[in-house]
This record gives sequence, structure tokens and C-alpha cells, in this order.
Amino acid sequence: MSAPDGRNHASTKPLVLPAEPLADPGKELPLVFAAPRRGKPAKHWIDLSTEERVQAVRDLGLPAFRAQQISKHFFERFETDPTTWSDLPKAAREQVAERFFPELVTPMSEQRCDGDTTVKTLWRLHDGSLVESVLMRYGVKRGLPDDQQSHVRSTLCISSQAGCGMACPFCATGQGGLQRNMSTGEIVAQVMKAEQVLSSGELPGGAGQVNNIVFMGMGEPLANYKAVMGAVRAISDPTPDGLGMSKRGITVSTVGLVPRIEQLTAEGLPITLAISLHAPDDELRDELVPINTRYKVDEVLDAAWDYAKTTKRRVSIEYIMIKDINDQPERAALLAKRLKARGDWGWVHVNLIPLNPTPGSKWTASRKSDEQAFVKTLENWGIPVTVRDTRGQEIDGACGQLAATLK
Repeated sequence: MSAPDGRNHASTKPLVLPAEPLADPGKELPLVFAAPRRGKPAKHWIDLSTEERVQAVRDLGLPAFRAQQISKHFFERFETDPTTWSDLPKAAREQVAERFFPELVTPMSEQRCDGDTTVKTLWRLHDGSLVESVLMRYGVKRGLPDDQQSHVRSTLCISSQAGCGMACPFCATGQGGLQRNMSTGEIVAQVMKAEQVLSSGELPGGAGQVNNIVFMGMGEPLANYKAVMGAVRAISDPTPDGLGMSKRGITVSTVGLVPRIEQLTAEGLPITLAISLHAPDDELRDELVPINTRYKVDEVLDAAWDYAKTTKRRVSIEYIMIKDINDQPERAALLAKRLKARGDWGWVHVNLIPLNPTPGSKWTASRKSDEQAFVKTLENWGIPVTVRDTRGQEIDGACGQLAATLK
């Protein structure tokens, strides 16, 4: 296949492989699919279906309509303390609080940068596990009063596992290993906390709400499939049964668990699928993304293509740019060739991510000249491409930096 300029870029040079292994063999981690079994968190109102909520209040001796009343407080007003809800019978408030509203995530520390528009929070779970989320505001105009701000939007990057079992050597989370899966309640609790912060107006840009959710924090979302799907529904179900966010504002990322991508396709949810590809050839991807030893590049892209066809949602290809490792124009051409071979109707978008530094890493981000050459090669092939803004790097809150450690 030739590029629009008539040249076959993919055949100009052979692909370069690293001269030495990317990971230290003495520190190389195994892939972990089954999360360690640890004590489950208490069941939260979030974890119950609408029908289960009705039955739950009946079990407390309350009429069925109280279920919707409780949900309105929680999902519409972001209120989490039933003992203050004056429209509930006083005798029932403590019962509701104790039974359905345990504190699932406790803030341990908070770091801010980018003029306080990027906020990373370290959360402690009930068993001592630590996870992080990152809240980012866009469109804030410096020096303009909050009541005159417009077009301000907020994106929240959330975790779905404590740690990660996918063992990618360039990712701080992956190198920490997997501690456990998070529950639906624990996942959505991160969103609720962000909604409370935004609605209070304490961040620059004035009062607002979460507009986009990206499952790109700690963990491999599709390895915790049931809880993540429960969270997607709790986030997107119409109020008062859920937060009422548009499904089109939700992105679920994966390193390429093909059976789970196929399962997600069958759900028929119009959410965005993001594939963490990072290399277009199996030889390099085997080292950068160890899941590739199970599911090769063609299998992953076939599953992504089927997802796009079924949902009519454009797939995002995430690609970390690592100096002299995966940033050659030849690899850009091979990536473009493989994407174009599956369809030419704009089914995909490539999102280039400059490598963010992590402790002990021997790699750095690509040179700007190499990054620009990579972009130009993709554009010559007609592939939509952008370079991600590396928000939160100075607080270790950017892509690949989340390690959830107490400092």
C-alpha cells in the first residue's frame, strides 16, 4: 500500500529493534490476570441496581419511594452524608448511612500544578491499598473572574485496580504489580469526590462538573471487567439512578485484552475505546507491552476495528513516544499501513504521548524532530493524529507515572 504521495514508506528501511532487552531480566514481572483475593469493601449504594435499592429500603422498613429520594441526594446533589438529609425520617438516617454509605476512598494527599487546574489525589482504600486519580480542567482563562469563564471543561482520569498486572516496563503502575481489583463503588467514588470539588467552585474556572471520564489511571480496566462495566453504567445511567453523564464522554483504555474487547463490543455501549498499542510490530510490542505475547498486533487491531464498526465510535490508538525505541518514521508508516488496511472511513485516531519520566527509567521522550517526523508520516497516510498535552508531569500525575506511594 502506498501513501498519498505515491511512496511506499513502509519499505524504505528495515525496522530497528533495541540492541538490548527493554526490561531488566532480574526485575521483569509476569503478566497477572487474576487479581489477588483480599477482603471485599463494604457494599455501597452505588453497587446496587435500581431494583436492589428499592428492595434494600423495604428491608429497612421504609416505603419504596425512599430509594429514589436517596438516589437524588447522592447522584443529583452529590451529597454523601445521609445523617444530614432532613427529608428522611430521623430514625432512618443513621440506618441508611451505616448500611449503604461506607467511606470507600479516603484522601491521603493532594498535589496541584498547572495553576491549580490539575489535581492529583492519593486515595486509601479500606484495606490499605492506595490508588490515584487526576482531575484536569481545560479552557480556564487566567485573570478572568470565575463568573465570566466560559467553555471550561473537566476531565477525570480514574483508577480501576490497585496496581496493575500488565507489567509494561515503561509504566510506573505496571512495575508496581497488581494488588487487587477495585469494586464498582470504589471506582465511582473517585468520580463523586471530583463532582463535589467541582460543584463547590474551589478550582479555577468556577463551579462546574465532570464532563469526561477516562479509565486511564491505575490498572487494566478490562481485566476488572464486571466492576468497570458497573461503573460505566452508574456514571451514565440517567439521574436519579446514576450520574447521567453522556456515554460519549467516557473512554475505557486497554492494552489489548482481545476477548474482553469483543465482550465490550457486544455490550453496544457508545463509549470510546482506547488501545494502548505503543508499537506496530510484534517483535517490539512483545517487549513494550507483554500482553502482546498472548494477543498479537493484528488480533488487537481486528478487535478494535470490529468495535468501531459495531458502535460507530472512533477508536483511539495510544502510542507512547520513546526516544530511539519506537519513534522511527518506518514504524509510523507501518502503523498507518495496518490501520488503513482495516478501513478508510476515519475509524481511528492516533494519540501520541511523549514518554513521561518515571523513577529508575533509562528511557526518555522522543526528540521533537523525531516526534514531528512521526506525525508527518501519519498525516501523509491520511491518519488523524494529535500529540497529547502532558498535563501533571511535575506532580507525577501524567500518563504512566501513577505509582500511588506515600511521600
